[in-house]
This record gives sequence, C-alpha cells and structure tokens, in this order.
Amino acid sequence: MQPETKTRRRVLFVDDEKRVLDGLRRILRGEREQWDMSFADGVDAALEILGETPHDAIVSDINMPGRDGFDLLKAVHDDESLSDIPVVILTGNGEHDMKRRALDLGATDLLSKPIDRDDLVARLRSVLRLKAYTDQIKDYSAQLEARVRERTAELELARAELVWRLGKAGEFRDSDTGFHVVRVGYYAQSLATTLGLEDRLVREIFLAAPLHDVGKIGIPDRILLKPAKLTVEEFVVMKTHTTIGGQILRASSTAREHTRLLGTLSASTVAAGNPFARVGAEIAEGHHERWDGGGYPHGLAGEEIPIAARITSVADVYDALCSVRPYKPAMPEEQVMDIMRSATGAQFDPAVFAAFESTLPDFREIRAEFADQQPTELQADMDDTVTNLLS
Repeated sequence: MQPETKTRRRVLFVDDEKRVLDGLRRILRGEREQWDMSFADGVDAALEILGETPHDAIVSDINMPGRDGFDLLKAVHDDESLSDIPVVILTGNGEHDMKRRALDLGATDLLSKPIDRDDLVARLRSVLRLKAYTDQIKDYSAQLEARVRERTAELELARAELVWRLGKAGEFRDSDTGFHVVRVGYYAQSLATTLGLEDRLVREIFLAAPLHDVGKIGIPDRILLKPAKLTVEEFVVMKTHTTIGGQILRASSTAREHTRLLGTLSASTVAAGNPFARVGAEIAEGHHERWDGGGYPHGLAGEEIPIAARITSVADVYDALCSVRPYKPAMPEEQVMDIMRSATGAQFDPAVFAAFESTLPDFREIRAEFADQQPTELQADMDDTVTNLLS
C-alpha cells in the first residue's frame, strides 16, 4: 500500500534560540518546494501554531527554558488531534538519559547536535512517509466506519420494520389498530429518554415496545374476536397473551434450535440471549402488571415490574384511550389524562407517569405524525373500554 502523496507537507521546528531557527531556515531552503515550514521559539508558541494549522512532523530541541521538549512531547501525546504527529527530538551526543526519556514519552526519532543537513532531511523524509501512511490508514478506517454505520443503520431499520410487523400481527387479530404499535414504540422511546435511561436500553425499549401484545397470536378467535363481554373463564384465557408473548420472545427458550441452525455460533453465545428479546419478553409479560400488585400474570408490584414494562403500560393505555376503535370513539385528551391520573399509584408507576406528563407534547406530535387514516363505524362502550385497559 503506497501512501497518498500531498504536494506539500507541513513541518514545525521548535527551538528557543533564534540563531538555531535561522540556521534551519537556511539549510532547508532547498526543501521549500515540498515542505511548508513553520518556526516557533518555545513550547507555548508551538502549541498555538499546532492548534491553528495541522502539521505532519515536528522537530524540537529538548533543552529550552520554561517548558522544554519533554513538555511538548507530553502535550502532543495527550492531545488526540495531535498524537499521531511524529516528533524528532534534537539532543546532544552525551545526553543518553534524555534520549531514553524522550523515546519513552513517544518521540519518533532522535537527532544529535550539531545538525547535519543531509541527516536531518533523510530523517524528516522518513517520518513524513510514516505520517502519510498513518493518514491513509486513518482515512481508510474512517471510510470503513462510515460504511459500518450505514450498514448498521440499514440493519436497524430492517429489524425495526420486521419487529413492528410482528407486533402488528398480534394487533390485527384483535382489530385493525392502524399505527398503534408504531406510536407505542415512539411513546416508549420518549418516556425512556425523559427518565434518563441508558441509550442502549432506550433503543431496546423503542424496538420492543411494539411487541407488547404479540402474545394475542396465541389466543383463540372465539375469545379474541368475541363481540360481547368475556366470561370470567374467557378473561383468564385472554390474560395468557402476556405469558405467551414472553415465551415467544424469550431467547433462551430456543437456544438449542438456534445453535443447530446457526452451527457457527457456540451454544454459550446463543444461550447468553439477545438483550432486545429479553426486553421484549419483559414488556410482553409485564405490561398488564400494576404498581399496586393487582395486575397479571404474576402479581408483581412496584419496582419488581421491569421498567420497560412500566413505561409501555403508560404508553399503551394513553394511545388506546386516545384512539378510535371499532367499539368506541377516541376520547378527548383531557378526559384520558383525568382517567390515567386517577390510576397513578395503583395502575401506573408515579415516577413514570410524572415523566409522561412532562413529555406530553412529544406524545401529541407522535400521535399527529402517525395518525390512523381509516374511518370506522363506532358503537361507544366507554365504561367497558376503560375497565379493560385499567385491569
């Protein structure tokens, strides 16, 4: 691999003695066609020049009053924007300890005084080639990283679309709820962000929240599509959509099948599970749990309920109450908020609900952006709707 050639490279010379800098200007006059040369009479001046203009190499004396060549080496090494600039240190012939210390601090090369022009030019050409290779590798790495980010974004988009289509599969068996699962995903993301959760967890909740009702796939049509009120026995079956959803999404339940299918993966890698699937299972299984312990399927209370499930519970109920359904019209937001406030501390985590109220403008924007388009013939049964959502 040959380094890309620049027409001119920049070299900075640092020495506190003016006569030395003048001498360097004179002996390197013939290199002006290929090098742009800067001169600094101390470390502070050198760092100021480096902060204003990128350079490809530094040649510095070691012995200077105040801040010396060691200070310059340390400053260059500690600054990420400067750390790949090669530094040639000028030392006296007998300064063995200084040479060793300079190399320990990251000097690329050493040159003894008095300076021989041909030796200096040869060393500089060598370190400039090194810098050119370094720049080429950095550029290539940046291109690879950009491609990886682009590919990752494409994969994330494809995964989100697949996940949300799976979420809609559960919803469509119940009723055509339009963009409900999409809105719940965005609501949950907004809530998780407002609560200050880690970016990784926010992303997992965003992708997994639309799967909250995926377990409805396993509910018999005679119960799921029943136009009348469910019996006690039927409601017991309906509640199992939470555990069914958890079973569908819990990665460890199919570790052996995955290992067989993807033979290149180790059993321990597959068994470790997918964090997205884990969060999805927590949401599917826990979004009907109640803060006061009166929910299902496990009767969890308070912070026993995973935070992802507590967030999705608020997002799901808000959207369901605000949305048109075949059996009801949309409720006015003011009425929705009154109902949900009355359930806070019983149905909802008070901290999550407080975050919800503070981010309500975001919810309105999401609801407007992903509004359902289809008109529906409605027969209002508001009391049953509220009872079902808050039970």
